[in-house]
Amino acid sequence: MNYSYTEKKRIRKKFGKIKQIIDIPSMLQIQSNSYSSFLSGSSTFADREKSGLFKAFNSVFPIVSHAGHVRLEFIDYSVGKPLFNVQECQLRGITFSAPLKVLMKLVICDKDDQEKVREIKEQEVFMGDIPLMTEKGSFVINGTERVVVSQLHRSPGVFFDHDKGKTHSSGKLLYSARIIPYRGSWLDFEFDPKDCVFARIDRKRKFPATILLRALGFQTQEIIDLFFEKDEIKIDGEKIYYKFVSNRLKGTIAIDEIKIKNKVIVEQGKRITARHTKQLSDSKTEYLEVSNDFLIGRILANDLVDDETGEIVLPLNTTIDEENISTLLSKAKGKFETLYINDIDCGPYISSTLSIDSTQTQLEAQVEIYKMMRPGEPPTKESAQNLFSNLFFIKERYDLSDVGRMKFNARIADDSSKENILNKNDIVSVILELVNIRNGNGEVDDIDHLGNRRVRSVGEMVENVYRVGLVRLERAVKERLTVAESEGLMPQELINAKPVVAS
Repeated sequence: MNYSYTEKKRIRKKFGKIKQIIDIPSMLQIQSNSYSSFLSGSSTFADREKSGLFKAFNSVFPIVSHAGHVRLEFIDYSVGKPLFNVQECQLRGITFSAPLKVLMKLVICDKDDQEKVREIKEQEVFMGDIPLMTEKGSFVINGTERVVVSQLHRSPGVFFDHDKGKTHSSGKLLYSARIIPYRGSWLDFEFDPKDCVFARIDRKRKFPATILLRALGFQTQEIIDLFFEKDEIKIDGEKIYYKFVSNRLKGTIAIDEIKIKNKVIVEQGKRITARHTKQLSDSKTEYLEVSNDFLIGRILANDLVDDETGEIVLPLNTTIDEENISTLLSKAKGKFETLYINDIDCGPYISSTLSIDSTQTQLEAQVEIYKMMRPGEPPTKESAQNLFSNLFFIKERYDLSDVGRMKFNARIADDSSKENILNKNDIVSVILELVNIRNGNGEVDDIDHLGNRRVRSVGEMVENVYRVGLVRLERAVKERLTVAESEGLMPQELINAKPVVAS
């Protein structure tokens, strides 16, 4: 076997006729680049804050005392040089590592006026040794060479799926959506066999999805306006007219005869075709005369208010039936609106969900979510509001990650949001897409497709572990911050690096 004289490596022989254009890349490049990015971050300071150790420190710091007038802030960090090289570490049975020093700032404010700074102390704090990666992409831990294996996991983002007909005995497909963050609570939306939409937080007990929308601040009228188009009904004396919209009648059964200039084009009980709607459009028909039977089963899109007393006679989302139709026709002045619903591609799913939703206000909805998340604990206004805001809308508790946000925006076809937390529009967009898929206007995702999976490299996994250690450190530092002012402590005396090193 021939060896090269310089590096004592086997000489690679090529037997192919096609010339090699580029060199084969290093297979360890992904691991080494990932860990290098974790330690040093990006070249620009703005990008550096979003990755690696900087991101881990910024997710925990600043640490504020319980009283709120003393805080410990993170400024920067530096990684020193290792004391021994790789071979010496293997011989001595020690870890190949380098010292990590962090520049901290202790800010003490006035107790009465927290915006007034009384004292600032800056100090470089030793945060223990951090393992270094060798040229071969491995680590030397206590003299033994070890490697970190990359993980293939489901990418953060939003995914739509169905149960393949296995849940219900009839084989009906029950569609669902799941928002998976990089860190934080999972949020699920799912249909039940009765076609109501439910939500789950962290796979706990399900509740109507409209409760979540109400907790976000949406009123019933706003929810109806978001998810439904409306049909206009006009009343002229004792006659009822339906405002004609061509694409809405196509494929439905005619409840009344449809005429153009007293000529019947669709008989009662017959299906309305595209040819019929084209005839109506060509004749510039604006309103069609209908009977009371046309209104039966339709759902009111607005509150029906008595003009004389101001009283709500029939609330919105009320189904028109034989009992209330006379009240409706007598109290409705001129015209009113109903929800556009059909059995083909526009189901009454959100309307059905509202009918089983017992909450009326935002606070009631937040209290209902609090009871579901923490059963047995008596809810208060503040605790219910804090719990709900901490679920999906606080960066310290929830992180969709850059990859998750990109996948999320691509799936719902909306690039308006760039933040790594959820907002109102995100949740509404997911429910809208789920309803569209249930209506037959979209497709579910393949969970096993590699496009929905990603590799977690070594830098990312170490960052997560390091962050866990910093969270432990945060609890210990918070207790000591209360006495920092009275005892005149420095940042070095507040921080014990053992929880971080142990992680």
